[in-house]
Amino acid sequence: MAFGRLERTQGPEPMSEINVTPLVDVMLVLVVIFILTAPLLANSIRLELPRVQGTQPGAAPQSVTVSVDKAGQAFLDGEALAQDALAARLKDVAARRPDTEVQLRADAAVPYGRVAELMGAAQAAGLSRIGFVAEPSKK
Repeated sequence: MAFGRLERTQGPEPMSEINVTPLVDVMLVLVVIFILTAPLLANSIRLELPRVQGTQPGAAPQSVTVSVDKAGQAFLDGEALAQDALAARLKDVAARRPDTEVQLRADAAVPYGRVAELMGAAQAAGLSRIGFVAEPSKK
């Protein structure tokens, strides 16, 4: 009688490589998100608003934002404009919606004379509702 050896089949060997395809997919999605959001973050106007007590954040249903930076440059809804172009755009807004509120955001370093010029331009255009935007004071 012959004794034979029974052959056993080896099972599959364990995988010793890391699958990086899902990692690459996630990283590409993150890169696309950053590419799309970076221009939105860089488009804001840097202002150091004055801090006062009693301010409540809020937005009017129909409003335009006039901002003035430290250099005195005026912006209408984030777009830099010269004084005459700003007056013309405010007249257009007043012709379309006369009850529009002007939210004036002026840097703390801007002289009051420049703020008064912008208020006069808004009133000359026919916009009489002007609100001043400020930051709440730190306690």
